[in-house]
Amino acid sequence: LLSLAMWRTRLGKESALRGGTLAVAHAPLASPRRLDGARRSRCPATPTRDAAEAVGDTSGGPERLTFTAPDDWHLHLRDGDVLADVVPHSASQFSRAIVMPNLTPPVTTAKLACEYRARIMAHVPEGSSFEPLMTLYLTDNTPAEEVHRAKEAGFRAFKLYPAGATTNSDSGVTDVRKCFGALKAMEETGTLLLVHGEVVDPKIDIFDRERVFIETVLPTILDNFPNLKVVLEHITTKHAARFVLDGPKNVAASVTPQHMLLNRNALLVGGIKPHFYCLPILKREEHRLAIVEAATSGHPRFFLGTDSAPHADQNKLSACGCAGIYSAPLALPIYAQVFEENGALDRFEGFASVNGAAFYGVPRNERVVELVREDWRVPANYKFGDDVVVPLGAGLKLRWRLRT
Repeated sequence: LLSLAMWRTRLGKESALRGGTLAVAHAPLASPRRLDGARRSRCPATPTRDAAEAVGDTSGGPERLTFTAPDDWHLHLRDGDVLADVVPHSASQFSRAIVMPNLTPPVTTAKLACEYRARIMAHVPEGSSFEPLMTLYLTDNTPAEEVHRAKEAGFRAFKLYPAGATTNSDSGVTDVRKCFGALKAMEETGTLLLVHGEVVDPKIDIFDRERVFIETVLPTILDNFPNLKVVLEHITTKHAARFVLDGPKNVAASVTPQHMLLNRNALLVGGIKPHFYCLPILKREEHRLAIVEAATSGHPRFFLGTDSAPHADQNKLSACGCAGIYSAPLALPIYAQVFEENGALDRFEGFASVNGAAFYGVPRNERVVELVREDWRVPANYKFGDDVVVPLGAGLKLRWRLRT
């Protein structure tokens, strides 16, 4: 079994052969054996089928985890024919998911959100209780009336994308002050604001854009709307973690598997790894450590949000590759393994199943699920329309599997 800590070490050793290193937060472990074998992509997301079989120390650990069914509080499902490929993956792992609205064109009205939900539901497998929780796309021109229509339709959140910050965000917000009417209506109706927390000023280094957003834009929102519930999505820095820990009770954060696993060396050292490219971009090791510490702390305002974002492999490997990491089919076992490796399995249910529901103001799921200790290997890719999508951890052997 290649533990996640050893996987990071493995990536570091491969980079070191090319003159780089990957900082790892764990004590040295047994060195994995040499990797060989054919790879579909030039820059795979992980070691593939012949990955090392080194075993991490799991003595005394549980053989199964029984806990409240989890939810994914940040998910991209895309649209069109590929829904048939990706919706079943999320439905097999999670009971509910907050679905992102950055389609082309974006989901800017309650009517469009209802139509998108119907397209998603058409691909939920028979017998599944999976529930997509729809969001609307905030623009400079979103009227307060649309917030009320969304609330009446049962939609709980709007997503703030700074214009140009990430995939399909060109219609996003150029100046948060232009949204004050909509934000006031959201505060009054209890509608949540989900934030892609980065500035887009070209003078600001890409690795600093989350910090600068937290220091400049976020206070403008919270000072003017102190009762507005805000989720900092997919946090990547120690500054974001500290803001939530020290901040008001109406601010929470979702955490992705990739930002708990990887630092920026994994993306850049020894050759660019396009399947590790996401936005917000991976950061320094000190930030990864801060994210892991916050997520595994048991603090009630950190919760699971995969930000699973599929792209066709050919678009990831292009001259201008797309940002996004696909993790829906395997995120839950990865999260559990991270919690185990950090001695925090007793806090895993809170992160995966309790905290998000509490912050969103919805009941916990009534059913329970079970993760069993069972070695399995992440597939090299999954079908995605006429192409394939390469998942996070392609070829990696994991130690937990969701019993279905």
